[in-house]
Amino acid sequence: MLKQLAEWVFQVEFLFVILRITAPILFAALAAVVAEKAAMSNIGLEGTMMLSALFGFLFAYWTQSWLLGVLGAVIVGTLLALMMGFFYLEFKTDIILAGIAVNMLGEGGAIFLLFMFTGLRGNTAILVTPNILIPTIDIPLIKDIPFLGKILSGHCILTYIAFLLVWLIWLLLYRTPLGLNIRAVGESPQAASSVGVSVKRIKYIAIAMSGALAGLGGAFMSMYYSQGWNQGMVAGRGFIALAAQAMGRGEPVGAMLTSLLFGTAHGLSSKVAGLPNVSSFLVSMIPYAVTIMGLFIYAWNRTRKLKKRGIRRLTGV
Repeated sequence: MLKQLAEWVFQVEFLFVILRITAPILFAALAAVVAEKAAMSNIGLEGTMMLSALFGFLFAYWTQSWLLGVLGAVIVGTLLALMMGFFYLEFKTDIILAGIAVNMLGEGGAIFLLFMFTGLRGNTAILVTPNILIPTIDIPLIKDIPFLGKILSGHCILTYIAFLLVWLIWLLLYRTPLGLNIRAVGESPQAASSVGVSVKRIKYIAIAMSGALAGLGGAFMSMYYSQGWNQGMVAGRGFIALAAQAMGRGEPVGAMLTSLLFGTAHGLSSKVAGLPNVSSFLVSMIPYAVTIMGLFIYAWNRTRKLKKRGIRRLTGV
């Protein structure tokens, strides 16, 4: 079985699928990175992706334009994040509780909203038309490269945007005044405030950006990955993205690498599901088991480093 898994990993089709599976996790992981840099934990990624996926699809259906659908998903994601920020910054609500509320809204409220707007229950399969699905593109020159061309070309536009955003967000955080302010507010809001930075304004900007990124992940799920909205389609990707952000040490590149790891785990679970005499319940646990193992390794490594720092301070070495 291990030999078979190794053969699968290096197949062109499997590597292509990994990038496809990774994209929505990466959008949400980047959303978590931006929020965390401003000292806010966006726990509501799961619910934000569910609701933005629903409204992105509905906007695309009503306008018969996938582009307007993606824009609608981004707007909904931003508004949900701003709502969380409002309760956190204005009413001093615990942002973790605000995020849990958004997740609960996404879990149950999305089904109600779907029925209210369309009369459908559970999924939108009968509403799907080619105009509302995000198109795939073949990249000139790259598509003709042996092996790599079949892996890197032929994805939907949002897949490329997800990986491009890794670099753009790194530039934003480390090469722009706004990024400097976000990091300053996250590290020491008192110091940032003392030099004239509006802490509340920067936090609103960071949480809005986080919501917009999660909205892109939701649009990807309903308008490309699942080709329609259905109950439970996000399937824990928002929570997996939080793990990817933590394991990636809160950095865009680290989040991308850990998102690829979880994308690989999802892909392997789909492959293993096709094997005879393998329990589907066991297979469905693979991505989440990898998440738990990854977080355990991350926590162990972080604890070890903190202990070393403590010993050095005590000994003066």
